[in-house]
Amino acid sequence: MTTTASSSTSHHLSPAFPGRAPWGTAGKLRAWQEGAMEKYLQDQPRDFLAVATPGAGKTTFALTLASWLLHHHVVQQVTVVAPTEHLKKQWAEAAARIGIRLDPEYSAGPLSREYQGIAITYAGVGVRPMLHRNRVEQRKTLVILDEIHHAGDSKSWGEACLEAFEPATRRLALTGTPFRSDTNPIPFVAYEEGNDGIRRSAADYTYGYGSALADGVVRPVIFMSYSGNMRWRTKAGDEIAARLGEPMTKDAVSQAWRTALDPRGEWMPAVLRAADQRLTEVRKAIPDAGALVIAADQDAARSYAKLIREITGDKATVVLSDDTGASKNIDDFSGSTARWMVAVRMVSEGVDVPRLAVGVYATTISTPLFFAQAVGRFVRSRRRGETASVFLPTVPDLLTFANEMERERDHVLDKPKKEGEEDPYAESEKEMDEANREQDEDTGEQEQFAFEALESEATFDRVMYNGAEFGMQAHPGSEEEQDYLGIPGLLEPDQVQLLLQKRQSRQIAHSRKKPDDEADLLELPADRRPVVSHKELMELRKQLNTMVGAYVHQSGKPHGVVHTELRRVCGGPPSAEATGGQLRQRIAKVQEWATRMK
Repeated sequence: MTTTASSSTSHHLSPAFPGRAPWGTAGKLRAWQEGAMEKYLQDQPRDFLAVATPGAGKTTFALTLASWLLHHHVVQQVTVVAPTEHLKKQWAEAAARIGIRLDPEYSAGPLSREYQGIAITYAGVGVRPMLHRNRVEQRKTLVILDEIHHAGDSKSWGEACLEAFEPATRRLALTGTPFRSDTNPIPFVAYEEGNDGIRRSAADYTYGYGSALADGVVRPVIFMSYSGNMRWRTKAGDEIAARLGEPMTKDAVSQAWRTALDPRGEWMPAVLRAADQRLTEVRKAIPDAGALVIAADQDAARSYAKLIREITGDKATVVLSDDTGASKNIDDFSGSTARWMVAVRMVSEGVDVPRLAVGVYATTISTPLFFAQAVGRFVRSRRRGETASVFLPTVPDLLTFANEMERERDHVLDKPKKEGEEDPYAESEKEMDEANREQDEDTGEQEQFAFEALESEATFDRVMYNGAEFGMQAHPGSEEEQDYLGIPGLLEPDQVQLLLQKRQSRQIAHSRKKPDDEADLLELPADRRPVVSHKELMELRKQLNTMVGAYVHQSGKPHGVVHTELRRVCGGPPSAEATGGQLRQRIAKVQEWATRMK
């Protein structure tokens, strides 16, 4: 069967296929694609779930398989279901390159004889599931469900897919991110129960980012994180000032984040300026490299485009999902050498613009699914050594996602049950919600004020790569920031790591030579400045108090004396005001004292 796989998948393909595919695929299938084909042809399953990291070539694999199934008369027609109108057309174009003719404009009635199938959206299936069921029942059909996690976006979409494609001869499900933030089941996906009683999605073939990076199929991603001071007015009319990246409540993090992204402040212009400098450096090695801002909404997208024009002198391509020319704008940008594109959500997944190498994450969406798909726009490698750079606000969730790029997730269908385990924050958060609600009801202040971003400034915070963090805080435009923005755009993954380590060592050496009174920013390496959430900070305080309590019992010293001694030895403010790093340092010191006494 292996011989059949390798010979039959290639002998009838167009020599040009996969045409515009990224580096390493022209003329032959990648190793993972061949492996997935062999697995499929050995098992000949009715349902097959292939999980492959964004940029790995899921379309090439799916169309190769479709070609084989048509060629061997296993199926007579193909139906591709995609998340968006643009992707529907993109599938039809890719299929045409290997001689499979799909109609991306199909709406109803008999299919023209010139086509071998159709390309539709999940929303389209949701509107008329019985139309598609009738088509599938009349002729043996392969259904390709692209980014199948979207079938769980709403109950109606999932039910429509089940109704429409239950009679299909074969179903191929594809995704780069098989996890969802909710527990809606995904149609035609198998779930297996683990030892913990929780059901998780089970893929038939998986090709993760780590494997793709090792194979040179995707680019290594360098994350550039920026913090800074924010000031805003809440709905209650209070003015709040905070530093992005410092431990805050969930609401405060959200408001500080919104303040940073406000185009009228100083944070966004500083980050766009830095990203444009990075793009200039990358274009020295990749002349057609492009950059993309993923914006929160259409107003922000237009404002960012205006800022880019002011900063660079160049016009940015703006892509808005409700514009009739959105698909054409993406295609025109993809085929040009223009520098900047700004989009809302349309290019967050599946859209193939391989020359995108620099990104700015300028949205407050904080789900691992959206983040992975957004970063996936920049990882498509065309030749060895290309790197991707993504600029982020210093927000705990985003930094966690960035540090877990190589982690493979499954879709969890059940919420973990914590028997006998109390959520330490649930009660306090519930009380806070009730207090806020009571205050709102009493005063009605939420009707008098709207949230308003007042001021923002940017500070270069850290660089994240391969799970490690580098760099010391620096002002935009400083020599320290330029050190990282000037990293060559063409490097092997291990060279990136080495270069970042050298840059940080140079910064540390430079910092040590300066008098203390010249240090205007916190001059500690990133790995000694962990960004923690409000909950994590509460957990650290709780852990420190527990450790101090145990040491008090062991040593006989009063609590106050131990805490005072910890502050004297480790430095810093009282525990209630201490940072995550300071709390960890004190925990380690108490453990050291306790160990000595044993």
